[in-house]
Amino acid sequence: MPAASTTFRALTLSVIASLSVTGCQALDDAGQAVGRSDLVNDFAARLDRALELTYSAEYQLPGGRTATIAQAQDPARSAYTWPGGKLTVTADATARCETGTAKAVCTLLAPPPPNARPSVELFTEAKRRGLVTPPVVVGLLTEAALDPQAVIKETDTTLAGHHAACVQVKRSAGDFTACMTTEGVLGSFTGEVDGTPMELALDRYTDTVDGASFELPAGAGVVDRRTADS
Repeated sequence: MPAASTTFRALTLSVIASLSVTGCQALDDAGQAVGRSDLVNDFAARLDRALELTYSAEYQLPGGRTATIAQAQDPARSAYTWPGGKLTVTADATARCETGTAKAVCTLLAPPPPNARPSVELFTEAKRRGLVTPPVVVGLLTEAALDPQAVIKETDTTLAGHHAACVQVKRSAGDFTACMTTEGVLGSFTGEVDGTPMELALDRYTDTVDGASFELPAGAGVVDRRTADS
């Protein structure tokens, strides 16, 4: 189904496998590795389950800016908006829109195959503009789990009235804290991504979605490249 990332469970299994064949380790190190893999697996499983939800989440970004993630099922579709851009994934097309100009322009690409998920590369622009998506969080956790020097702790908090579990990571490549709600929805992120400080926090969450969330911006110019992609 159209969703936010590559298969999270596959990523997690690869992490566990890597941690299991790291060679000679002290007993304490081995125990620490198991704890890390369990934590990554737990968070990845929650994010994976969240792909089956219908919800709309609004996030606060620095400087008073906002971003949103919306998902719906039957049919499965998703939408991501950030300052200056929007990405929608439906059964008809994957649409990448630039909205920071006088007239929005959307490029239509072929949709993911049935039961497949869009490439993580589709979310590069969202990340550059400040929207940290679940695939980015999973990638950072994966790196942290494989870093023997990283210190990983789990804490709890409340975001927009929802209980959330958090992972705090301290490592040489950059510290970060990521939280997700009980439902598995990304709740907040603070830290560095590719050397750039990023921050977002859940402001509003609802288990309903306005169908207009998956439409192209009004008046947008459209470049249809679906035939070329097929």
